[in-house]
Amino acid sequence: MQEAIKVIKNAQSGVVFTGAGVSVESGIPPFTGAGGLWNKYDPKFIELDFFYSDPKRSWEEMKKIFFTCMGQAQPNKAHEVIAKLEKSKRFQGVITQNIDGLHQAAGSKNVQEFHGTIHKMHCISCGRRYDTAKVDLNQTPPTCKCGGVLKPDFVFYGEGINPLVYSQSETMAISADVMIIVGTAGQVMPACSLPLLAKQYGTRIIEVNLQPSAYTEGVSDFYFEQKATEFFAELEKHL
Repeated sequence: MQEAIKVIKNAQSGVVFTGAGVSVESGIPPFTGAGGLWNKYDPKFIELDFFYSDPKRSWEEMKKIFFTCMGQAQPNKAHEVIAKLEKSKRFQGVITQNIDGLHQAAGSKNVQEFHGTIHKMHCISCGRRYDTAKVDLNQTPPTCKCGGVLKPDFVFYGEGINPLVYSQSETMAISADVMIIVGTAGQVMPACSLPLLAKQYGTRIIEVNLQPSAYTEGVSDFYFEQKATEFFAELEKHL
């Protein structure tokens, strides 16, 4: 731990790469693994073709699974300390696979939301954009001023990653001298390739996960088998 803290304190262009595990302690269940959402629900409701064919059904499921739970969640200690790393200028920012917006709520400024966000949406007919907080979600599906259906700005199955976010995430990974991986099994493509890319460019990799991941053997220089909040609470004492 002391060696990892030294690496983090000496960072000049660090990056934090987060997955669902960083938000579990904020009350948001993961998608896979024990207690995962996809063990309980069929994810077909966020397949792009399903959404276009039956937006009402898709929205009914999304409201129940995503917006009610994620809309009430608050940042935890891990989110807060990650924001402090960026504020200290040691770290560039965060690349996250999460769509909950908790990094921004904790104070992070440079957040690449690789899979998008629940906090924005757009009309699939005219393209007009909305803040989710200003949309009446009691109407299913919610609609635009033009009458078109609104779609949340997170990536559905069958939908590509935003090219600008992808490019900026790759640039951050390549230029990082340290990457802290938090709460991800490293199985979702193409996001899972970013730590591998960073490693190729000589980045020191620090992993924080409750279980070993695809990165633990052969990619991570340090592996901490503990909760994200515990690791970052300890780190905070030394910043």
